[in-house]
Amino acid sequence: MTRFYSNGKLLITGEYVVLDGALSLALPTKYGQYLEIEPTKTNTITWESKDESDTIWFEDTFTISNSTLISKNPKNPISQRLTQILLTAQTLNPEFLNTGYNVISRLTFPRNWGLGSSSTLLNNIAHWANINPFQLLDKTFGGSGYDIACAEHDTALTYQLQNENRNITPVHFNPIFKEHLYFVYLNQKQNSRDAIANYRQASKNNLNAISEINTITNNIIACKSVSEFNDLLKRHENIISNLIQQPVIKTRLFSDFSGELKSLGAWGGDFILVSSTENPEPYFKAKGFQTIIKYQDLIL
Repeated sequence: MTRFYSNGKLLITGEYVVLDGALSLALPTKYGQYLEIEPTKTNTITWESKDESDTIWFEDTFTISNSTLISKNPKNPISQRLTQILLTAQTLNPEFLNTGYNVISRLTFPRNWGLGSSSTLLNNIAHWANINPFQLLDKTFGGSGYDIACAEHDTALTYQLQNENRNITPVHFNPIFKEHLYFVYLNQKQNSRDAIANYRQASKNNLNAISEINTITNNIIACKSVSEFNDLLKRHENIISNLIQQPVIKTRLFSDFSGELKSLGAWGGDFILVSSTENPEPYFKAKGFQTIIKYQDLIL
């Protein structure tokens, strides 16, 4: 049996504008996804996807026939997407899928958390197929690719698209005030592809915004105090809010919170970053948000 593993991800700065070349800070997480591959002497791929509690949430059998895959559940959207990924991988490496397999994917985090259930799977499949994961991303899901970079790296990194190149730079990001940082899950998962489409419609001239985000990213990496960090988060929130025409999360849901908040991901549904000198758990639990994770418990 062959086993692959990819890290989950969180984008700390540059959401949306990372697509247009902004310098962004991305952090791989302690949670991720495994892919276990066992070759068989058949012409079928039996697939099981398991969640963090080892419960099967998806399964299917695919028959390999004349460079195509025939699913037992062809109308299942997950089966359709998986078929697309596997066949695209085969076009990039024609020797891929030349026999049958038993495959098990295992998440180590709840799949609705938005930590990269798709990107970790894509990266694992790319390594299984011995192909470039960014090429596979471009031909399937699309997107900036920062999540693939996190899947591949065990350290914080900056990510920037420039002239069709991906500039990935490992950085030292270990804030001395990290005991004041938390991640809170809002339990309203957003569709990243829909959010990107809305951003494209709402944003027009964002060159100034990108320049400001570049500066904020560098300042956050070098930041030495929680008060400076909070100011940078607030500036970042206001810039993206103006670009996508959405109120910042603190105004919308947590106006009475004494610390600082920053939306992550597609804004509005996944994790938010919380900076607070006091334990924020009682505040968020009183408002019905039960998943509050300390920075050091989530980030590699």
